[in-house]
Amino acid sequence: MTGLHALVLAAGAGTRFGGRKLLAPFRDGRLIDGALAAALAAPVETVTVVVGYDAQAVRAAAIAFAADVGETRLHVVEAPDHAEGLAGSLRAGIAALPGNTRGALVFLGDMPLVPFDVLAPLAQALSGGAPAAVPVFEGRRGHPAALSESLFPELLALSGDRGARDLLEALGAAVVEVPAPDAGVLIDVDAPADLENLPGA
Repeated sequence: MTGLHALVLAAGAGTRFGGRKLLAPFRDGRLIDGALAAALAAPVETVTVVVGYDAQAVRAAAIAFAADVGETRLHVVEAPDHAEGLAGSLRAGIAALPGNTRGALVFLGDMPLVPFDVLAPLAQALSGGAPAAVPVFEGRRGHPAALSESLFPELLALSGDRGARDLLEALGAAVVEVPAPDAGVLIDVDAPADLENLPGA
């Protein structure tokens, strides 16, 4: 789908983790690398990383990862309202997308195990006219969420530490559910113990 872009929300403080969560060592790199790898594997024109807390270090880590894998599609923007929570990051990301954007895949920086198999079907759902699509594993909806441009005005009006969940619930059966092959679409890292228990940690 032309006009499809990816957002990686990476602006949080990681308070429950003790700070610097996205920069924590994981496998051969940092925690954020997993989300970046998935976003760059998606059928998108660009990948925009939204930074906030510890912006300089997270920006540097994202740029270094893209350089290591030879990617030039990565951009970084800072969310001025990142302290507000998820909505502030999502607003900044949506606002930074090109004017011809037709949809966005929204990744969370602390979810390093998203299976690449769900990426093309999510994009295809938007191409088919769905307002949104989400991966589902064992009946639970996860990330990344695929959101069409028709939802952008409502996304830009969000506030607080909430993402698009309520908006997706309001859409009901109009949201396309893509079966996920494993629980990677559900697994995020909140505390150091979560990171230690991840496969391959």
